[in-house]
Amino acid sequence: MSDLARNVATAAVILAVSIGMGVLTTVEDPSTGEKVITVLRDTILGGSADMAGPFLAVNLFFNNLQACLMMFLGGASLGIVTVFIITVNGFVIGSVLELVRQQHSLVFVLAAIVPHGIFEIPAFLLSGALGFMLARALWNEWMSGSDAAAEAAALGKTFLFRVVPLVAVAALVEAFITPQILHFLV
Repeated sequence: MSDLARNVATAAVILAVSIGMGVLTTVEDPSTGEKVITVLRDTILGGSADMAGPFLAVNLFFNNLQACLMMFLGGASLGIVTVFIITVNGFVIGSVLELVRQQHSLVFVLAAIVPHGIFEIPAFLLSGALGFMLARALWNEWMSGSDAAAEAAALGKTFLFRVVPLVAVAALVEAFITPQILHFLV
């Protein structure tokens, strides 16, 4: 298994555990999910729920790109920021998904997540993995004098050519395709 694959697996485990924590917390107390949705809507999404297709896609792209970039660059904190962002996002995702499942159905939840999630989740996991790899490169430089800057440049290239396109496609799908699927279900 490559270093990238191991780090993607690590990010996936952290994400899965935190999603599970969000689900369980909302099962225990649905008001938690309602509070999470309120905070999400008021602080992160702002007015994007009222935006039309192209504007929504651009807003989603920049919001998700910012989260991915923070996960990647969070590696400079030896991965602490990367783990924090993965965990918080996972908890929010789990909590919101459970609340929506309670109010609608599992089919509705899947229809709301799968179309864009097949692009967004890999971008998210890859960003986390790159953050962990950046942390390791910095650690190795401190311990053995290796060149963290060269490693960071290579990781940045991977971010640019793999993560950014995935985030762009996810934003387009989430803005244009997911609403159509949900409209069909409702």
